[in-house]
Amino acid sequence: MSAANVTYKNNLLSTLAQADAAWLREHLEPVELPLGTVIVEPDQPITHAYFIEEGLCSVVSRQVGGGRVEIGLFGRDGVSGTALLLGTDRIPHEIFLQVAGRGHRISADVLKRAAERSTDFRDLLLRYTQTFLIQTAQTALANAAAPAEERLARWLLMYHDRQDGDDLSVTHDFLSMMLGVRRPTVTVAIHVLEGAGLIRARRGRITVLERQGLEEAAGESYGTAEAEYERLIGPLRRHAPASYDRTFA
Repeated sequence: MSAANVTYKNNLLSTLAQADAAWLREHLEPVELPLGTVIVEPDQPITHAYFIEEGLCSVVSRQVGGGRVEIGLFGRDGVSGTALLLGTDRIPHEIFLQVAGRGHRISADVLKRAAERSTDFRDLLLRYTQTFLIQTAQTALANAAAPAEERLARWLLMYHDRQDGDDLSVTHDFLSMMLGVRRPTVTVAIHVLEGAGLIRARRGRITVLERQGLEEAAGESYGTAEAEYERLIGPLRRHAPASYDRTFA
């Protein structure tokens, strides 16, 4: 199959100009990414960048004592290894697969070479980096000011944005780690959203029942980063509304 006929599910790869796509295709290695796969180790050299096609990656900060708190996530909307474009080869955070999937990886050296040979490719990755910085800023704001049910609603929406279908595979224990709260707090937040008819929770799975209501439940913690992604990259969600621009009361 020629490069011109390749269809990528990754949003970034799918927007590449034909010449850039053809060049990168020679260097992209398809990879399966089982649950828990670590693609970036904290404070270790980044050897590869991963363009996710399916699955969900967590960017987590390790706490003293072994705890972990999620500071960002990405799936088919993005790529790991953006620090390579900013002049460094490591970050203090871990990135791992919280939902199994697959993707393409490219060596760090080749990624930097690709960015040097094509300003369009470099600018695309830098625009994506900007959207991820906005996302992490919104996470900090939500963690500081939003109650647990709003933060949970935001996290579920972000997961929903990055996959097909309404069934989200996740456990209470995992949500506790990702949201940085105790498990009973997660249980109460799930009950609040479920009682409002927005989700249905089953063992190891949450189903989104009413997307618009979930957005309202998330309040101002959701929407800003998504609007920035749409502005700089394109639609985040498949079959999403035309815009994430929202007016909050």
